[in-house]
Amino acid sequence: MKERTRPMTIDDYAGVYQLWRDTPGIGLNNLDDSMEGIERYINRNPTTCFVYEDANAEIIGTILCGHDGRRGYLHHTAVKVSERGKGVGTALVDAAVEALQKERITKAALVVFANNEPGNTFWENYGFTVREDLTYRNMILTV
Repeated sequence: MKERTRPMTIDDYAGVYQLWRDTPGIGLNNLDDSMEGIERYINRNPTTCFVYEDANAEIIGTILCGHDGRRGYLHHTAVKVSERGKGVGTALVDAAVEALQKERITKAALVVFANNEPGNTFWENYGFTVREDLTYRNMILTV
């Protein structure tokens, strides 16, 4: 088997979650990133979430991607630290962008922690720009 990017399924959850846990700069929470939360996300976005497998079928990269009908959103993009700089992240983002374009989405956004230097460098090199005119806001809806 050779390395490949393929659509993510809920069967990938254990490997994907472990990769997220092992990746600095990924912010996880117990509800949204639970198996049930990720299954909801994949079911809502079945053509835009991907994993990257190495030649041994180990998941070494992942990206959650979805849209609201107008804008695409990229979440939890991660590449195994030992595999960085080999094109895995670019292949994942390329797949997500192509999937969004097929669904006629014309703009995509993402959030990166300010102190995630490798992540911010990757996104800048890919072509994502910083919006100085926005303030990111968040509200917890669970009780």
